[in-house]
Amino acid sequence: MTTELRDLPVRAVDCLKYIYKMRERGEKVTTSAMRELLETQEQSGQLSDAAVTQLFKLLAKEGFVEHTPYRGVELTPRGEAVAAESVRHHRLLELFLARQLGYSLDEVDAEAEKLEHAISESFEDRLDTLLGHPVVDPHGDPIPNKAGEVIDEPSLPLTQLEPGREAVVRRVSDDNAEMLRYLTQLGLVPGTRVQMRGREPFEGPLRVFIGEDAGGQERVIGVQVAGSVRVAPTTR
Repeated sequence: MTTELRDLPVRAVDCLKYIYKMRERGEKVTTSAMRELLETQEQSGQLSDAAVTQLFKLLAKEGFVEHTPYRGVELTPRGEAVAAESVRHHRLLELFLARQLGYSLDEVDAEAEKLEHAISESFEDRLDTLLGHPVVDPHGDPIPNKAGEVIDEPSLPLTQLEPGREAVVRRVSDDNAEMLRYLTQLGLVPGTRVQMRGREPFEGPLRVFIGEDAGGQERVIGVQVAGSVRVAPTTR
């Protein structure tokens, strides 16, 4: 890891990483949202909003973020570089755990969290080579390269797929392990073909055909579940 990543407290690095991921999903970075993420990560349940605000102020003082009270937090170029490196470590480890060690989609996030702060630049480079210089992790999230750049293919939430349209699952949210287990049971994982068969009005459930024609199955899924899946429509 770089000197800046190594010298920052673990909580500060995690904060930068979560800001990166929330921005990636188009979410606003608020004090309460960050507190919940850090509490889940640290399994403490005792973090206050005031403590998170102080963390934001520290990161702003060091030039990693721009913090505007009551309006949120944004990464500076310096913070972007550190966050991208942390995300790169995490997603490379997730892919290694899934591909080489057989971890399931719902297991890799927590395991990678334990390892990401310890690996060196040399280990990262060897891991990248071993995996064939991948551009996405097991959940379909883009892996930043050494320069912090990503290849992010266009996608849309499954909830927005029009009836009759076919698509391929590109990404699934890694926020909730229980949700990931359910998505895996449904077969809604990256690379799977789906077709929107219909939707009930007023945010009712969706009818989605999951899999190839011969071995697929139509399932009824809720909006919350479908909102955790991003797909790329096909021309077929």
